[in-house]
Amino acid sequence: MLQTFLTVWEIFKPVLEIIILWIVYYHVLVFFKGTRSFQVLTGITYLGVIFFATYLFSLNTLNWILTKFFGFSIIAFLIIFQQEIRQGLARLGRQHLFNITLEESEVQELVDQITAAAYKMSKNKTGCLIAVERETKLNTYIESGIIIDGKVSAEFLQSIFIPHSPLHDGGVIIRRDRMIAASCLFPLSDNENFSKIIGTRHRAALGLTEVTDAVVIMVSEETGEISVAEDGRFIPIVNRERLTHILKNIILVQSKKRQ
Repeated sequence: MLQTFLTVWEIFKPVLEIIILWIVYYHVLVFFKGTRSFQVLTGITYLGVIFFATYLFSLNTLNWILTKFFGFSIIAFLIIFQQEIRQGLARLGRQHLFNITLEESEVQELVDQITAAAYKMSKNKTGCLIAVERETKLNTYIESGIIIDGKVSAEFLQSIFIPHSPLHDGGVIIRRDRMIAASCLFPLSDNENFSKIIGTRHRAALGLTEVTDAVVIMVSEETGEISVAEDGRFIPIVNRERLTHILKNIILVQSKKRQ
């Protein structure tokens, strides 16, 4: 009986190891998705498949070349992408690699903070543009702004959009429960149905949602009106409860999709 178990285990063990390695590697790719490192890791995956093929078909010369190449590429990867690696390790200190979603209570807290900030700025007619990242990474737009990486709070958001503040131009990008960057540049919408009747801030909000799945909250500097843009359209906001309901549903549904 024991001998049979050991025999089965010897057969099953390599399969289990391969499955575990692929799961880990998949989560590493997800972790770095949207960065330059992701593209390099994808390229390394292809090279790994080719390397395995050269070994399987006894292509010794190609196998030798790829073996030497992998040795140098690891060093080059560490040097070229040291900034991304540092940022990734810093992120690990704030969250678990296999848990990149928000709990419902965290979503509620995030929505409450955004809503409170939006209505305070609406009352003071302080213009703002707040983008909440969903499935599509907003790294390109993050790089156009100034990195702040702070926990979302109503007071923090209001301080960024104070008139004449160095960061008040452009938009803020929120990733999960953190403000990643401020003063970010968003693409302007070319939608002919809106281009002549809305301002630059609204066109920027609409433009970002046309090319990504982000949801954008904005406050008009002229009227103090609050608007929400999603999927290339505006969602009417009639009161505070409506804004809270919309944001919670959108963010919570996306968070559940990631699980």
